[in-house]
Amino acid sequence: MNTKVELCGVTLDNPVIAASGTFGYGYEFAELYDVNCLGTFSFKGTTLEPRYGNPTPRIAETSAGMLNAVGLQNPGVERVISEELPRLARVFHKPVMANVSGFSTEEYAEVCRRLDGEAQIGWLEVNISCPNVHGGGMSFGTDPKLAAEVTRAVKAVTTKPVIMKLSPNVSDIAAVARACEDAGADGVSLINTLLGMRIDLNRRRPVLANTTGGLSGPAIFPVALRMVWQAARAVKIPVIGVGGVSSAEDVLEMMLAGATAVEVGAANLVRPLACKEIIDALPETMARYGIETLSDITGGAREWEKT
Repeated sequence: MNTKVELCGVTLDNPVIAASGTFGYGYEFAELYDVNCLGTFSFKGTTLEPRYGNPTPRIAETSAGMLNAVGLQNPGVERVISEELPRLARVFHKPVMANVSGFSTEEYAEVCRRLDGEAQIGWLEVNISCPNVHGGGMSFGTDPKLAAEVTRAVKAVTTKPVIMKLSPNVSDIAAVARACEDAGADGVSLINTLLGMRIDLNRRRPVLANTTGGLSGPAIFPVALRMVWQAARAVKIPVIGVGGVSSAEDVLEMMLAGATAVEVGAANLVRPLACKEIIDALPETMARYGIETLSDITGGAREWEKT
């Protein structure tokens, strides 16, 4: 069975990518298994300056998923370059995906500019679910014009493929995906977490100190699959499917909907070996469904529309 796929000109051994925020900088998971079995992984969301994140509690369980309001805790781009990447290079010997966050167009561009010079970084995944501090707090990813603005700014200062990570908290995901493509994006990844909350009945107040948080896990898989389907129909650039993926079967569904590669997020927090288990199960699962070359099935579920 051939599990190789090509993402923005880079060949991956398989389409399984550990999602940002669930895999740290890789070396923690390297203590459990050889992380080089991954297609790649997207490291922890990185901002220009260090961030300590939101107050606790900032994680909560919910039915078929979890809520998080970590708040982009990270050491800042300079320490990522000087400390985290050298440690990562000792355990991971493939191109890695850098996840970038920001609170202004200028911050996104500056972080990407600095990371662009690092040899081990193969792609820049730009998370546009962050609030635009110059636009009243609205997420860049909820407005096609703002999404395009960030895309153009990042592309102007980088040479590596740029993948825009889209917010699901929109009415028309296809419009945002098209705006990113038109502005020069090399790919899109979706979805980020859905906005949710829980209330503590004993304390009669929200469970999370931040009140709301991002919902991830199996509960959001059907929503993510639907949005991947819609985005893949709207653009010609590669789509990475993210959201609730926890099995080899889920990977196949995402690819049939139009994904070139698939990110695994919350499953890593529940089952630390989740990515390895999914990769190990792919050949047998492909055989069960009569698939010899995995890259051939991308968008395969849309074939019926042509008849």
